[in-house]
Amino acid sequence: MGLQEPKVISPDAPVPAGAVDAGTAPPASRVEGLVASGDAVLVTLETDAREADPGLLAAASVYAWLGVRWFRVPESQADGMRQVLDMVASIQGTRPPAVARRGLA
Repeated sequence: MGLQEPKVISPDAPVPAGAVDAGTAPPASRVEGLVASGDAVLVTLETDAREADPGLLAAASVYAWLGVRWFRVPESQADGMRQVLDMVASIQGTRPPAVARRGLA
């Protein structure tokens, strides 16, 4: 559908070329404005958790839905982030679901 697939980068990675850094956990209204202007947006999410942080992943799903294309997260969150980004893309219809089940009633 013409959109660049969201990417997960390490916390010490520089801002990718052509991306605008929205900061650490920015307000949704700021992100909406940056995305609406056509910029590729980077959001940084931080946590000290060694395992998947549900709050961080929930925030990431909202940012992904709004159109953020770059996510800077701790390595401990990278796998969960990729799963969240895949889920959001599947719900939006920009990628097929990993597994499709029908008639489970």
